[in-house]
Amino acid sequence: MNGFTNLGDLIRRDLDLSKLAIIDLGGEEVPCEYTFAELDAMTMGVSRALAKRGLARGDRVAILSQNRTEYLAAYYGIMRAGFVAVPVNHRFPRQTIHLILADCGAKLLFCDRARREDGPPGLPAVVFGGDGAECFDEFVDPGSFETVVPGPREPAMFLYTSGSTGTPKGVVLSHQSHLWVIETRLVPGLERHRYLIAAPLYHMNALALAKLACAAHATIVLLPRFEARAYIEAIGRYRPTWLTAVPPMIAMMLRESDALANTDLSSVEAIRMGSAPVSTSLMAATHRAFPKAAVTNAYGTTEAGMIVFGPHPKGLPQPEASVGYPHPKVELRLVDGENRNAEQGVLEMKSPATMNGYHNRPDVPPPITPDGFYATGDVFRRDADGFHYFVGRTDDMFVSGGENIYPADVERMLERHPGVGQAVVVPVDDDIKGTKPVAFVIAKAGQHPAEDEIKQFALKNAPAYQHPRFVWFMEELPLASTNKVDRVALRRLAQERVAAAAKT
Repeated sequence: MNGFTNLGDLIRRDLDLSKLAIIDLGGEEVPCEYTFAELDAMTMGVSRALAKRGLARGDRVAILSQNRTEYLAAYYGIMRAGFVAVPVNHRFPRQTIHLILADCGAKLLFCDRARREDGPPGLPAVVFGGDGAECFDEFVDPGSFETVVPGPREPAMFLYTSGSTGTPKGVVLSHQSHLWVIETRLVPGLERHRYLIAAPLYHMNALALAKLACAAHATIVLLPRFEARAYIEAIGRYRPTWLTAVPPMIAMMLRESDALANTDLSSVEAIRMGSAPVSTSLMAATHRAFPKAAVTNAYGTTEAGMIVFGPHPKGLPQPEASVGYPHPKVELRLVDGENRNAEQGVLEMKSPATMNGYHNRPDVPPPITPDGFYATGDVFRRDADGFHYFVGRTDDMFVSGGENIYPADVERMLERHPGVGQAVVVPVDDDIKGTKPVAFVIAKAGQHPAEDEIKQFALKNAPAYQHPRFVWFMEELPLASTNKVDRVALRRLAQERVAAAAKT
């Protein structure tokens, strides 16, 4: 496993440590560059300082901050010292942040200055970019540190779910589970890449890529947060070869047509979109903007990692709407009721990356089957060649007049309309049907489709029960803290609009 034994110790000291590890566009001074030697020294300084605080092996240490180098140094340093890193979504309400810090039993909080007041009273904090007694630079204890060797399945980190279907759950992930992910993804040649990361480091999407880049001895261009124009500017200025993002981030970037037209995007060789469905129209628009780049529609989960699908063993080209063919090191099946070999059903998977379980949640049945498969709650279909296609979340599915409707399925259909750039379908209450579908639409630049035109398109291209009863056009869609579309907010807005329409 390339000599890696601890998830916080991924730096190859047999390679050139003077190579740039991170170009940091966050923090107090930007840009700020760090070599692998400097990142390693900062990480060891965190480990040494934590070890001196008298924490017990396995104690949890939380991080609440926008993206910056100190974030990664703290994350790695916590795990190197035998403690459990807990990245916390800083976009949660303060009450939810306090709930998570209490739930995980955090003994210490690393945070940036903007979020210092979001920590609960009484919890000690170390502040990135701060000064005085809580300052990160004062906290770090320079010197060498012998990395702790974790035991089998020993927790390395807790990642909390978004809470979109209830209270956020702490997903317990071991060192071995994500070292396996890194080892499986670590192919020759990655060291030459330059990775642009703007997704938040509290999310698996960005965190997994940061670890892969570190293990590959590649350079990261790190943005504090995603802003479309800053993202485009970073591409032009720092020449990344690899982009990874959730689809709404790419969609927002592509709407900045003037900035794209004035920026040299030719450095980009690979774009990996994951964590949410990728529409045909978004894939086509991405290809137009980055004609030299290989664009991948990927899939992964917090509970079971990023290794799920891959290329076809016979070399067949992957259809762009597909997430790929089952990875040879992962067992997959589609389950529909009693049928465990369905053509369409809930994806269940078994791999070494599967979580230990949910922390402190005896009220939540673990989504692990008796034979060790993780039940994802995501519905897929499989074609004759074995390629898999995302249909929708069982959580998002709703019933209208006895018919099951998966919003992602309807959205892909609507986005085939030449005037539709992006569509989101949510249910609203209905006295007769129980619920019925409505749609929020962002039109393509220069296009002005009418509501009835969209409805008629849906009636011609899908079963009648799927057609949206209302269509509302928007300039932009609200995003949740993971940069995915906030369906809860849209459902609330839809209900309000339907109620208002009923009064007129």
